[in-house]
Amino acid sequence: MARQHYSSRLEDWFNTGVQAILRRRGWRERIIPHVGYGNQEYVRVLARVVLSRDPRNQPRYDEDQVVRGWKVFVTAPATGVQVAVTVAGESFEATTDRGGFIDMSLPVVLPPGSHEISLGVHGERQARAQVVVPDPDATFGLVSDIDDTVMLTMLPRPLIAAWNTFVRDEQARRVVPGMAEMYRELLADHPGAPIFYLSTGAWNTAPTLTKFLARHGFPAGPMLMTDWGPTNTGWFRSGQEHKRTALRRLASEFPNVRWVLVGDDGQHDPQLYGDFAQTHSDHVRAIGIRQLTPAEQVLSHGLPVPNQDPGAHDPHRPTAATVHGPDGHALVAQLRAVLSRPEAT
Repeated sequence: MARQHYSSRLEDWFNTGVQAILRRRGWRERIIPHVGYGNQEYVRVLARVVLSRDPRNQPRYDEDQVVRGWKVFVTAPATGVQVAVTVAGESFEATTDRGGFIDMSLPVVLPPGSHEISLGVHGERQARAQVVVPDPDATFGLVSDIDDTVMLTMLPRPLIAAWNTFVRDEQARRVVPGMAEMYRELLADHPGAPIFYLSTGAWNTAPTLTKFLARHGFPAGPMLMTDWGPTNTGWFRSGQEHKRTALRRLASEFPNVRWVLVGDDGQHDPQLYGDFAQTHSDHVRAIGIRQLTPAEQVLSHGLPVPNQDPGAHDPHRPTAATVHGPDGHALVAQLRAVLSRPEAT
């Protein structure tokens, strides 16, 4: 096995020291559950374990509270901790990784709908999490980006990103008009269809984003986030590769679903979605791209025009029908028109 990159070794050394200090001061494990999902073979359980001064104050996945942005990043991951997971009366064990995360697929088949599972450490149930199982007969699904697609964050320009992420609370962020209504309408046409929120944002922000989406009426669905920290190969992981990997996994886990992929033109969504549609044409029904305003484009990547890579596509290969609009109100009519065509089914 290749040796870890020195950045990840440095982070592990730092986290080990912080954990030792906090444990001596009485801090204990606290589980932060994330929404998982299932198919007809297994359920995927997602959670993170951190050290907390008051581990008894365990939040539910549906709790509502105001969170100042920077607080979600000031956490001490609990690494190498055994976590007991109970799903439909069956018990399993997982061990947190170097970031305090558990991401495990359990051989349990649940009926369609929303299910509650329990997680605990040291023999105590400390948190309850939600697992969403789509209808096994579903042939339609939604995948949505978050930043600048459903929520205006102006990422990744450093000063704006730092302000939005570390200072403002989630109630101060603005929603993109019409997006929640669009998702609800499309899913209402396909009862039992899945929706996933795919983002390059850090898992630390998932509880805050979940509250934001619920407050603004977005359909509930699992979030597929990433970890901003060092990896085994470098200082930072690739956000684009995270999205590519997640899309390929969804195509494998739900082989009968043809997805509507929704993103924005401020970063790489058009290229990522287009490439995926070219290589997985049987899994994509349409692509919806929210158009940023010139001012938003400048804040997003420094230029007043969309961020495009002309060499990203092979023009001789087919891709999915793509529609563009400034918000959900403009996109929904176009998507409905595309989805109503016989060749899109």
